[in-house]
Amino acid sequence: MYKKILITLENGPADETILLHVTELARRFSASLLLLHVADGWVARNFHTLELAESEEMKDDRVYLEKVADRLRDQKFPVETMLALGNPPTEILKVAESAHCDLIAMAGHGHRLLGDILYGSTITQVRHKTSIPILVVRGRKKE
Repeated sequence: MYKKILITLENGPADETILLHVTELARRFSASLLLLHVADGWVARNFHTLELAESEEMKDDRVYLEKVADRLRDQKFPVETMLALGNPPTEILKVAESAHCDLIAMAGHGHRLLGDILYGSTITQVRHKTSIPILVVRGRKKE
């Protein structure tokens, strides 16, 4: 059923929640995992256009992705990582399609009211623009 699962990570507490759910699915279906973090700060959004140097945040995100991937590899999961730059919903959709993922797994946080009203949540934007199944798990909030 699932051969390749895209897991969106935000480098926060909600990541552990989604990883617990997805690793069980991956084990049952012998699926490979693609860990994705979308850096969306000013440098990340303008990185290619302005030919900027990688920010400390982007470097930290790469280290974080590899740390999580190594932990999963120790558990015998086939894992790839990707750091995308820009608008999270756009990049998630682009990566899911180009990597031929069967499932997109994301942690949700509930409503942020004003931000969701003005911009819409990442999950809402992704779910309206893909035919790939999406697993949304309520994540822990940052403390």
